[in-house]
Amino acid sequence: MINLLLLAIAPIFIIIIYVYFKDKYDKEPKGLLLASFLLGAVVSIIVTTIIYLGFDILLPLNDSFSVPQQFVKAFLVVGLTEEFSKYIIVRFFAQPKKAFNEPFDGIMYAVMVSMGFAATENVFYVLESGYITGFLRAFTAVPAHATFGILMGYFMGKAKFSKHSIRLNLLGLLLAVTFHGFYDFFLFIDFIPGIWTGAIISLILGVILSHKAIKKHQDDSHFNPDNNL
Repeated sequence: MINLLLLAIAPIFIIIIYVYFKDKYDKEPKGLLLASFLLGAVVSIIVTTIIYLGFDILLPLNDSFSVPQQFVKAFLVVGLTEEFSKYIIVRFFAQPKKAFNEPFDGIMYAVMVSMGFAATENVFYVLESGYITGFLRAFTAVPAHATFGILMGYFMGKAKFSKHSIRLNLLGLLLAVTFHGFYDFFLFIDFIPGIWTGAIISLILGVILSHKAIKKHQDDSHFNPDNNL
């Protein structure tokens, strides 16, 4: 039990530590980071559960092998619901804070919320399904949630300091939903031989773009001494 729990949460904190130390110039208050994590772990899960129940009533999907149905499930039901539940916490809790004072902070807080969500989800999956699931998710689902958070946070970080804040915030949400949707869609239609590789490709692309997003906000930070020369 303890070993499974450690397996479930270890990749979460490895990613958090990695992104935290990528925040080179102005570290975020640990209290706000913890609060964002806990909100993701609890509130996002609650919001997601409520919306899922609503979809079950308004848009019931059967378990058939219909590709269009799986597409709707991946993008509208799962992708939009889960990313929206994270987005509202970053938007209405973290983004208005004074400590949110550089674009990189969008990435930092979005990752904390996403990793909170992923922690709760991962604990349930790993405790239910065991070690193999834990190892697989450590290299797939958990980093996928991180990339969704980074891509969303990149634009939400830009939005805080732009006159086009609404558009940039929604662009961040849309990008996270898109990557989440494609990742899940290829997994949902695994009845097509080899199609699951599409999820791996989308994850790799997300990781590459996430790396570029982190580097871009590092370089553009107004706390970067090179920008004050």
